[in-house]
Amino acid sequence: MLDVIHSHLTTHAKRCTGLLVTTGIVCFLVSCVSVPRQAPGIGQPIPWTELPGWREDQLAQAWPAFMSSCQRLASRAEQWRDLCADAALFSDPDNEIARAFFETRFVPHKVVGDAGATDGLITGYYEPLLSGSLARTERFRYPLYRRPDDLLIIDLGDLYPELQGKRYRGRLQGSRVVPYYSRDEITGPLERKQKSLTDALSGQEIAWVDDPVAVFFLEVQGSGRVQLPDGRMLHVGYADQNGHPYVAIGRTLVESGALTLEAATLPGIRAWLAAHPDEARKVLNSNPSYVFFTVREGDAPGPVGALNVPLWPERSIAVDPAFIPLGSPVWLDTTLPDDKLPVTYRRLEFALDTGGAIRGPTRADLFFGFGEQAERLAGTMRQRGKMYVLLPAARNL
Repeated sequence: MLDVIHSHLTTHAKRCTGLLVTTGIVCFLVSCVSVPRQAPGIGQPIPWTELPGWREDQLAQAWPAFMSSCQRLASRAEQWRDLCADAALFSDPDNEIARAFFETRFVPHKVVGDAGATDGLITGYYEPLLSGSLARTERFRYPLYRRPDDLLIIDLGDLYPELQGKRYRGRLQGSRVVPYYSRDEITGPLERKQKSLTDALSGQEIAWVDDPVAVFFLEVQGSGRVQLPDGRMLHVGYADQNGHPYVAIGRTLVESGALTLEAATLPGIRAWLAAHPDEARKVLNSNPSYVFFTVREGDAPGPVGALNVPLWPERSIAVDPAFIPLGSPVWLDTTLPDDKLPVTYRRLEFALDTGGAIRGPTRADLFFGFGEQAERLAGTMRQRGKMYVLLPAARNL
């Protein structure tokens, strides 16, 4: 009988994949309990007491960003309509009224990544300042292009239902649709002083600036300001992209051995490019993605994100909308980089933007705003962090 039991347990253990010990993978006692792994994305609801630092945030400061979200969400989703109408009754709430509103009208949920991970990478972005001109000169000779007329967007879901939501960007070449010009095809002829292959971009210049590296990082940030010679400020924002995949040049430099991972920050990358001008163009063109801009009009307090509402400094994040709905309040639990020890950073943010490098449920890019401090923080921000999405609570009738 002991032999039979031993044989049964041995066979059963081979089928289990649970408890890892030094002697191998075995089952705990007689049977293994199979716990289904949670799919990446918004997880189970949790009590407010499990949000680290929730009671310490100055939530009145987050209210304008919340109301900006409501401008779009109230008309897009029925569940938000009544909630935003109630929020509009509070024109200038203090911290406790704002906290009470969120606690009664929302339910926090953990955001879970691959393999059940609850933390992910949190980076930062900002609104850079460039020097430029509306006319090309010897100094200002690097263009910022508006969206070209020949850039086609094909919704593949119209052709193949299984590709719903997938879009292809290209251009017509005769009767064929081919990929749009890459970064090298757009910028290369200009750098080599050859005739451009992209005649379609001639006349599409919004402005000319004095630094090609500044243009590149403006594309990475998605929006910025161009100071003209007469002191006027031109506000530019993301209009479209050429359809090529985004490749981080920091990764290119690390993989080539040019920089260590720790040195691959915005200041570190800029310093390397400045010190290696002959190699800089090749490194920049390792990212084939290219961004086109539009002039931002009006008196918005900041650049406009993917939700088409202003980005509020340190109250707005870019997320992957495949996992986190745009406009959602998100509790961010992370740290800020510091020369000595990281500084705890816990705030209510709003998912108002997206980005080519922002992929996955636990990935976020924190908007720091405009100015030297914003640039410093965004340039060195590469921290681990957790996110909690606040979803509208069921309404009690």
